[in-house]
Amino acid sequence: MSKDDGKDGNKDVKEMTFEESLKALEELVDMLENGGLDLDKSLDIYENAVKLRDHCRDILEKSERRVQKIMETSEGIKKEDIQ
Repeated sequence: MSKDDGKDGNKDVKEMTFEESLKALEELVDMLENGGLDLDKSLDIYENAVKLRDHCRDILEKSERRVQKIMETSEGIKKEDIQ
């Protein structure tokens, strides 16, 4: 991993792997759930969590499209909805 674990936003979220993003998101959620933070810090953490959530969602959607494409092209298998 690079110089930052993503918790304070120094690492660009778009450069993070799914696993890094998910771990950082879990850590931010834990921080929010534990409380004891002032409002500004809580809002900063929440903003970073939303960015991480969206990044994870994007990665999953791209992966789903890739799986569908593989299914479409492999040995004539028809595209099936993945749910």
